[in-house]
Amino acid sequence: MHNIEPYYNWIDIYSASEDDRSPFFEREYSEFVFTDKVYNHLIHPQWDSIGSPTLFVKLLFADYDEQFCIIELFGEWNDCIENDIMTLIHELLEPLAVEGIEKFILIGENVLNFHGSDDEYYMDWNDHNSEGWVCLLNFRTHVLEEMMQQNIDSYWLTGGALNQMEWRKLKPAQIVSTIEETTNKWLLS
Repeated sequence: MHNIEPYYNWIDIYSASEDDRSPFFEREYSEFVFTDKVYNHLIHPQWDSIGSPTLFVKLLFADYDEQFCIIELFGEWNDCIENDIMTLIHELLEPLAVEGIEKFILIGENVLNFHGSDDEYYMDWNDHNSEGWVCLLNFRTHVLEEMMQQNIDSYWLTGGALNQMEWRKLKPAQIVSTIEETTNKWLLS
């Protein structure tokens, strides 16, 4: 697990540690000192801690004018024991929302497991962010199935083409466009 790095090909256009509106502003990173871990497994030092012992993030891109951000997730999402959704909302989504972000793209290729509890925080966030949306991209099938069992898919955009997007080939604005085109097709059909 220590060699799974966050996506870094946009670093020339955005860095959360250089963005004074980011919760990770002025954070310093090491390439060689591994301190965080998920259970017994050290993880790459470029991942950001949000206070959960099992779920880590990387704010890959934020555009305050267009009001969207792209966040890559890593680890285990555990609402049952750690209440990771509350941590994610309070430590990352809310601070970004205060800065004007309304569209949140969560990339979940590296979310290994999901343990749900209830959908209260998801419902609250959905109500709080009524002008925008949260989209889950490329989550593993078993993770999405567990999320559907907890009714999360009724609050966030998930599934279908959103689970097979080749987002690394796109620029951030193209990802948002593709999501909006896809979801508009769903609404019209």
